[in-house]
Amino acid sequence: MEPKVCKDSRVTQTILVFPNELNHYQTMFGGSLMAHIDMVATLSAIRHSRTTSVTASTDSVDFLCPITQNDSVCLESYVTWTGKSSMEVFVKVVAEDLFTGERRIATTSFLTFVALDKNKKPVQIPQVIPETEEEKKLHETALDRAKMRKLRKEESKNLASHLTTKKYWDN
Repeated sequence: MEPKVCKDSRVTQTILVFPNELNHYQTMFGGSLMAHIDMVATLSAIRHSRTTSVTASTDSVDFLCPITQNDSVCLESYVTWTGKSSMEVFVKVVAEDLFTGERRIATTSFLTFVALDKNKKPVQIPQVIPETEEEKKLHETALDRAKMRKLRKEESKNLASHLTTKKYWDN
């Protein structure tokens, strides 16, 4: 299977912030931004694998500065690292004040996707080759994030074993 470069999976989407996406602080709802992040990350995963790809985890979403209604929001995503059937997708969110032109990194996020075949079974995907300095930095630090992801998943499974599915009113 031929490796692919990061730019083969790159997706860029620019959106306008509308009043219904603002919270009571007049900044963009985190959940609204997270939906946009998952959408562009999904497109990157499918572009890389060229098959159905599902979100396995949202590893991190770091809100670095607020996004206001005066801003446009540019989401840029691409595959930074691959395993056998899984891939890490990085999403960078750049907010731009439409009146001053000031641009700033507002949010960064890492998500993990799994590529599936027609029977919904994991399928092998191509490796990824970084080219730019940003891509190389993300690629070389990916194994550390993968280790943390694995630990978090085990902790989540452990915690879930102590949780109930019983409705609170069914005492």
